[in-house]
Amino acid sequence: MATGGSATAPLYRCGQPRKQFAEPLRIVLLGATGSIGGQTVDLVLHYPDRLRLVAVTAHRSVEQLRSVIDTLHRVCPDQPLPAVAVTEPRAHEQACADEVLRDLLLPGADTGLIDAVRQPPAVDCVVNALVGAVGLAPTLAAAGRGVRIALANKESLVVGGELVRAAVAAGDAELLPVDSEHSAIAQCLVGRQASEIANLILTASGGPFRDWPASALADVSLEQVLNHPTWDMGPKITVDSATLMNKGLEVIEAHHLFGLPYDQIEVVVHPGSYVHSLVEFRDGALLAQLGSPDMRVPLLYAISGEMRWPLATERLDLVQAGKLEFAAPDPERFPCLRLAREAGREGGRMPIVLNGANEVAVAALLERRIGYLDIPAVIEQTLATSDGGPVHDLEHALAVDREARAVARTFAGSS
Repeated sequence: MATGGSATAPLYRCGQPRKQFAEPLRIVLLGATGSIGGQTVDLVLHYPDRLRLVAVTAHRSVEQLRSVIDTLHRVCPDQPLPAVAVTEPRAHEQACADEVLRDLLLPGADTGLIDAVRQPPAVDCVVNALVGAVGLAPTLAAAGRGVRIALANKESLVVGGELVRAAVAAGDAELLPVDSEHSAIAQCLVGRQASEIANLILTASGGPFRDWPASALADVSLEQVLNHPTWDMGPKITVDSATLMNKGLEVIEAHHLFGLPYDQIEVVVHPGSYVHSLVEFRDGALLAQLGSPDMRVPLLYAISGEMRWPLATERLDLVQAGKLEFAAPDPERFPCLRLAREAGREGGRMPIVLNGANEVAVAALLERRIGYLDIPAVIEQTLATSDGGPVHDLEHALAVDREARAVARTFAGSS
């Protein structure tokens, strides 16, 4: 296994032809009731002749899932309804009692994510829109089916980058990024080779506190943390954007996707969020991908196999956008970015510990049990308890994750 900080084989193959599928593409959607999941459903409704859902999952939002099914039936009455999986046990029981969902429901709550990937007779693309380390196992299952993986679940690569790389190679699968930053990089690499890259530059909005002095962050409210200035996302990702942990996880994701060492992956704060990321090439040229903030663009780019299907989006008006501002992230204001880089460089178990501790700390903040500045403290304390070392397989990765979460809970004030 390559060390965390060194160059490694890229998961994203910028010069490789994409898989060709007959239309409509048959899609498994993991996390149908979240932000990315909802936008995937919107795309399916927009392209009923080109895209079809064959399985969808939700954790506990049964009513929202039923609404998705009802909408699909109303807008696409000639399409068979997808299989559904509900992964929270009580919510699964609720779905069993629903007159529509029960006939579509996959039987196991605890195996629902894997069943959704494996049981449909034919699958072309798995959209992994899950949040957190729970996304790793179905990513590996999708790789085993040899399908296209449209990956919005960055934790799959943070927690199991080497495992995913091996599974994608063994299954002859295709992994395309959905995160706007990594999609931007992929778009800048069209027609290029990985050997031509000098540096990757990920842009960050800076979140709600990008202009605040570090001394003012001790008393911020949860409402202020969740008030993102640019993107409309779920609460966990919104908190990660405020701490810049989201960008730290994306640095690790970029390392695995594009194979560059961490010293060649930079982060700049770009408040306008128009430049989604940049690639610097070895001759000094910079290429950037720009556009209005709309996650449907990178999502459709991945699902379609990097085709440019027509899409009604808000077009970026360069004159109205004005000047493009960039700044270096403040390490004192955003310690989570440093912690993520350090964990990524060490590799092995440390990114798993980082991610597990962060998920625990964010959950504690959302439950108002800790403050905003406690998040990096919980993560750093948890990392200090780990001795690192390699990760051998999925079971080992999940065991490290469970142990890290248990330790983090002690620092976050819960058992």
